[in-house]
Amino acid sequence: MVIYTKINFSTRGTKKTVNRKLLKFLSYYQPYLGLFTADLVCAFIAAGISLSFPLIIRYITKDLLSAGIDPSVLATIWKLALLMLFLTAVEYCCNYFITSYGHMMGAKMEYDLRNELFNHLQKLSFNYYDNQKTGQIMSRITNDLFEITELYHHGPEDLLISLTKLIGSFIILFGINAYLSLVVFSFIPLMVCFAYYYNRKMRRAFRKNREKIAAINAGTEDSISGVRVVKSFANEELEIEKFRENNLRYVDSKQDSYRYMGRYHSGIHAFSSLIYLVLVVAAAILADGGRINSLDLLTFLLYINVFLEPIRKLINFGEQFQNGLSGFDRFYEVISIDPDIIDSKGALELTQVKGNIEFNDVSFRYNPNTAEVLSHINLKIKAGEYVALVGTSGVGKTTLCSLIPRFYQISAGIIKLDGRDIRKIKLKSLRRNIGIVQQDVYLFAGSVLENIGYGKPDASEEAIIAAAKKANAHDFIMGLPDGYATDIGQRGVKLSGGQKQRLSIARVFLKNPPVLIFDEATSSLDNESEKVIQDSLEQLAQGRTTIVIAHRLSTIRNAGRIIVLTDDGIAEEGDHQSLLSKGGIYSQLYKMQFE
Repeated sequence: MVIYTKINFSTRGTKKTVNRKLLKFLSYYQPYLGLFTADLVCAFIAAGISLSFPLIIRYITKDLLSAGIDPSVLATIWKLALLMLFLTAVEYCCNYFITSYGHMMGAKMEYDLRNELFNHLQKLSFNYYDNQKTGQIMSRITNDLFEITELYHHGPEDLLISLTKLIGSFIILFGINAYLSLVVFSFIPLMVCFAYYYNRKMRRAFRKNREKIAAINAGTEDSISGVRVVKSFANEELEIEKFRENNLRYVDSKQDSYRYMGRYHSGIHAFSSLIYLVLVVAAAILADGGRINSLDLLTFLLYINVFLEPIRKLINFGEQFQNGLSGFDRFYEVISIDPDIIDSKGALELTQVKGNIEFNDVSFRYNPNTAEVLSHINLKIKAGEYVALVGTSGVGKTTLCSLIPRFYQISAGIIKLDGRDIRKIKLKSLRRNIGIVQQDVYLFAGSVLENIGYGKPDASEEAIIAAAKKANAHDFIMGLPDGYATDIGQRGVKLSGGQKQRLSIARVFLKNPPVLIFDEATSSLDNESEKVIQDSLEQLAQGRTTIVIAHRLSTIRNAGRIIVLTDDGIAEEGDHQSLLSKGGIYSQLYKMQFE
């Protein structure tokens, strides 16, 4: 079970935040501790073997060959050669395990991260998505997570290998010649300070890179999704220019990161060259004083390469660390957001829903800093009643209906379903009993059968076909190239507006909820399609509590009750004829449409 915590980014909470983030980062190793331990053991063994080769060569050249070659010396050399061959085979197996199984561990961790992030995104309310772009969310799910898992896999093993070789090199080099060792290792504090300084610079730069690539993804997703609008206005050049500008901002942000990387890499390489330079001078002085012989100097130089290898690995690790850490920061930002709409303690399942809805002094605003969209709404809708909501654009009709299934959390008051506060009902149970047909129909890429079946995933094909017939969709479906198996394309682009709407109605028929919400379901259709859809909606509404948000007032003349909503709340309510006779707001709206 994943526990989501609200993170305090204030200065006072910084230490606690860092600790939480670190614990969260480390928690993803837990399911793979065995594999992770084996990976580190293989890394340690491979590092140890690479340290042993120069020692064996030194022993052969200094202790064996210097005494002359005889059968016993040759036998020892053959044994050492076989030992080196065996060590090479072991090193091969270790490196294979690191590369193969270590990468698989990284892939599994990426799977876990992506699952957790997607699951958490499903728990966030409309409020979150109202302020986010799809492309930016996609960037967090794909690009960021890949960099994180590269750090998860390579980070610990690179650090262990580097640490093993650095410590091993120091011990061996110190044993060969203490003076030269002190000269070499005097550079380490300088290199650590240098690396720390530029790592901080690179981290900020890489974070900007992540933000810019997310902006590119968002712009690309927006442009591709709206490609029909783009082409209808012949605005391809405009979109190309917008993409070019975003792409240029990304390149500019890359320049900063590459500038710091260049200084970092160049500085580390300069330190390496400087070590060789100082080492040669120091060795010459020591050789002149007879404090080092040529074989020891040769071995020392071999181990300098072993010493510099982890330095080069740390160069790569520095970039990898900053990329991974920047990605994890962005990942953590999302999963640390508390879902604002969750099941309350003791929330109950709904059974035998009648459909009585009641608003008691309900107010709503999108966030504490904005004005109220709805203020002190009091409304009762009886089970099975057909109610229409009308009013000018922006008065909160859709918002009011979105509060019933708790897509947003009310700011004040109580909404009840069958006398029970909806906040004390399990979310899935509440939404399972409410069907929504919207003006902007969303269909998923896939077949007609799959899209209707989305209303009830465990429904049989017979039940899906029956729902399509009730929605007046069966005849047009059978006229498609592959009938119910026809692929409708992304968002149903291969279908007309009326056809898409009928599939969405069939989906709700299949769901069979006791409460219905029609959000301007026919406002964008032609007259012929509107009549077919209206017939389907009326059939669907029979025996159910129905709330209709109406743009075309002609479609709600037969509504049992019409509620007129204004910026000040509910201004009028009654049936069509009584509201017309009042000569109030509804009458004015009606005359505007038909005069």
